[in-house]
Amino acid sequence: MRQETTSLNIRTHGQGLYDITASVHEWLIEKSFETAMLTVFCRHTSASLTIQENADPDVVSDLNAYFCTLVPEDSRRYRHRSEGPDDMPAHIKSTLTDVSLSIPVVNGRAVLGTWQGIYLFEHRSHGQPREVVLHVMGQ
Repeated sequence: MRQETTSLNIRTHGQGLYDITASVHEWLIEKSFETAMLTVFCRHTSASLTIQENADPDVVSDLNAYFCTLVPEDSRRYRHRSEGPDDMPAHIKSTLTDVSLSIPVVNGRAVLGTWQGIYLFEHRSHGQPREVVLHVMGQ
């Protein structure tokens, strides 16, 4: 049994879903695991992770729009406002999604469905530097 860890540094450009699947796959191929478990972890409280369809870009656009409607930027609704009107909604959106994903690895690749991709989900209105940690353990 062995383990490997790395960090992906992603610069976002505002709210939306950022496909990180290719970066994850490249790193996994480089590490040459046959069978393993991959953990993908977002080190932030105003961004999150999700596995979602990567074939039709309308899916990620609709998801982002839905979350903006579900959790509006309305400072009258929130006490926490010290980091701007988008900060508390970003925390709520992050709570509704995931900051950690577990993905099986078989034959050196993350076992994703045909139309699945791994996304960093940015919840802040302005671009942010984001760090996603990858940890794989197996053979």
